Amino acid sequence: MKFKKEQTTQEWLPFENIYESGLLFYKNNFIKILKIYPINYDLKSNLEKESILNSYKNFLKTCDFDIQILIQSKKEDISKTISQIKNVKESNEKIQEIQENYIDFITQMNKEKNSSSKNFYIIIRKKVNILNAKADVFFSEESKAYEYLNECYFKIKETLTRCGNTVDEVYSKQDIINIFHSFL
Repeated sequence: MKFKKEQTTQEWLPFENIYESGLLFYKNNFIKILKIYPINYDLKSNLEKESILNSYKNFLKTCDFDIQILIQSKKEDISKTISQIKNVKESNEKIQEIQENYIDFITQMNKEKNSSSKNFYIIIRKKVNILNAKADVFFSEESKAYEYLNECYFKIKETLTRCGNTVDEVYSKQDIINIFHSFL
């Protein structure tokens, strides 16, 4: 009986290369991933909401390049919180009862509300035509793509910051792998 060698995440992901700069290369495309930290729109006043929507319209008008928006939703894991509460040893019976009631309450709320956390990403890309290119041509195209994608990043950052959001580059290889692993 032959055993099939299992592939690592890096081998399984369809990207040809993930660079230290945070760029990915896949099928003649350089790709950059941005993480968006959103605001809580529901907590804003009507005037603030209107301002945010106008800023968002400007963001969409400014993006004269391809973008893809990804939303990653994960069910909240409250086991760590429950464990921390249980680890607090209390001799007072009334406080022990409050701890147990609180654990029951957050467990029930998590079930009822189906609590989840969301991560938001914007993916931008630059298509290049470098079939069987030599190393110097590839490096030149990589440099051009890096500059272009950085310009796009700064446009996105500037316009989404006006909406109140925070925008960061994802450039760690491990972070990129983790993001795509969760989607694939």
